[in-house]
Amino acid sequence: MKIYPIETGNFKLDGGAMFGVVPKVLWQRTNPADANNLINMSMRCMLIEDGNRLILIDTGLGNKQSDKFFGYYYLFGDFTLDKSLAKLGFHRDDITDVFLTHLHFDHCGGSIEWNKDRTGYEPAFKNAKFWTNKQHWQWATEPNPREKASFLKENIHPMESSGQLNYVTIGKTNYIKNSELGFDIFLADGHTEKQMLPHISYKGKTLVFAADLLPTVGHIPLPYVMGYDTRPLLTMDEKKLFLNKAANEEFFLFLEHDYTNELCTVKHTEKGVRLDKTYKFNEVFN
Repeated sequence: MKIYPIETGNFKLDGGAMFGVVPKVLWQRTNPADANNLINMSMRCMLIEDGNRLILIDTGLGNKQSDKFFGYYYLFGDFTLDKSLAKLGFHRDDITDVFLTHLHFDHCGGSIEWNKDRTGYEPAFKNAKFWTNKQHWQWATEPNPREKASFLKENIHPMESSGQLNYVTIGKTNYIKNSELGFDIFLADGHTEKQMLPHISYKGKTLVFAADLLPTVGHIPLPYVMGYDTRPLLTMDEKKLFLNKAANEEFFLFLEHDYTNELCTVKHTEKGVRLDKTYKFNEVFN
């Protein structure tokens, strides 16, 4: 098995929205804001090469939305999904599986693209299975008013109409052992219903794709919860469970949205679980 970080692009979000009720004087220590109160965010995905399977975890924003839409998010930098794949010698047609932690547009937008004559949409990965779970799919296709703007129909429905949509089997607990993708999954409901966090055994370590349960190192303290979360108190409970396990078992946390840090570890302190160290991916998994 080989694993690679895949940079798909950078964008900006309102710092207050990213940290909810936490005062700016506190969160700006780790996530400095510009004059418009915007903080830098990455859309870092993960590629797993395992035998005959090439699994991509999340796909970034994609490029099919309007200039007006992208203008809300201040895209910057030269990263794209295709460039990052090509740098490793891969093409999107090589991808066998696209695993989506959840279906918010910044995590799944790259899954679907315009067709050739721009009259409709089609999968951007023609040879891949798309993986979500039934509970989250229903949540995304029948969205509540709070999340409706994050679940874009053009990102979601073509997965089903193409026949490429698949569901991960969920049991009665928040852990899925040895899923259809070959890795364990932690289910979290605070941000959105049944978000999926892969736990991957790699080179003698446990690597966890933290998705939106832990967007950046600045979100490690329990009250530092995004304003986007549908159930913030539940997020705090899930973070406590997750971070204590991460500290106890020395997980390496893969950070999807942290503009500066690719990986981190956490540790127990008198104030609770806190940041231990940050790393570039290749410093740990070279």
